[in-house]
Amino acid sequence: MTIHAANFRELKLDKLSRDFGSFNALKEVSLTITKGEFIALLGPSGCGKSTTLNLIAGLLPATGGGIWLDDKRIDQLRPEERGFGMVFQNYALFPHMSVNKNIGFGLKMRGVPKAEADRRVAEAAALVHLQGQTEKLPGQLSGGQQQRVAIARAIVVEPPLVLMDEPLSNLDAKLRLEMRAEIRRIHNTLGATTIYVTHDQEEALSLADRIVVMREGVVRQVGTPEDLFSRPDHLDVAEFMGFRNTVAGKVTAVNGGTAQIAIGGATVTGRVRESVAVGQSAWVAIRPEDLHPNAPGQSGLVANLVSTEFRGREFVGFAKMEDGTSLSFLAEQKLQPGATVTLGADPDRVLVFTGGKA
Repeated sequence: MTIHAANFRELKLDKLSRDFGSFNALKEVSLTITKGEFIALLGPSGCGKSTTLNLIAGLLPATGGGIWLDDKRIDQLRPEERGFGMVFQNYALFPHMSVNKNIGFGLKMRGVPKAEADRRVAEAAALVHLQGQTEKLPGQLSGGQQQRVAIARAIVVEPPLVLMDEPLSNLDAKLRLEMRAEIRRIHNTLGATTIYVTHDQEEALSLADRIVVMREGVVRQVGTPEDLFSRPDHLDVAEFMGFRNTVAGKVTAVNGGTAQIAIGGATVTGRVRESVAVGQSAWVAIRPEDLHPNAPGQSGLVANLVSTEFRGREFVGFAKMEDGTSLSFLAEQKLQPGATVTLGADPDRVLVFTGGKA
């Protein structure tokens, strides 16, 4: 395989901003991406991740800051001058062109000689496992195959960066899993540099070398999947990374890296993620899979069971505390709605934050 990413050392976003009138969609985002990395921009709708990708691609002009590829400033270049590969959410294939012609369109626009273009198109089609499909029209392909065409079209021009904007959101669950593995395989095979936009934390965790969590136009945390999964720095990052149980309380004791939080009539111990002091209000965050019914006589978070769902190996319970706070947890057996449950978690799996909810 001779398709490879162009040689560069790093892409740098320097206080990159984008305003739409009085609305600040992106606020002085700074980030350095090194050659060969797979970076996921992760966050809810409207957080600025697609805006960031479109600024890098040149599809939107920045209203502040700059973009550098090594020592060359590129934010004033047209998209075609940047030479990046782009994979869109809706594939953006030409319906009247065969797979081969769709893949080779960028090469044709660049004036690549036909023999060279044919060779590169064949290599790209083989890389995405589309042999035997290349004379078909996009309408004759499945959604997953169409996405493979879009990926092949992006990589065949040997771009320094491959930019992907929620490329799997239109696929069903099974295809998303298959294409996730394919995208990472292609990235590894090419030694490429990939920037991938998603709102799905599982996608980001499974694909990325580093995850950039965004919210309201700013970067909240950058780290490895392991960092983000286990050590989120802020409550909003924790919630987005799956800590769906967030309960307010008051700090009653601090001991090094742990703190005790009074919640109702119970005390919960957890790992401190932000500076806390006795008497201060705080939030505890617990993943549903780490919260379980306690044995009789043990203290914990008291709640009224609303419902349970069978998930194959265990039951997922949904309960409400007296103040209306919702909790979800795992149970080994089905529980009856209306029952009172006392829930607890290993202190090492509980995180303590002082920053409240927006």
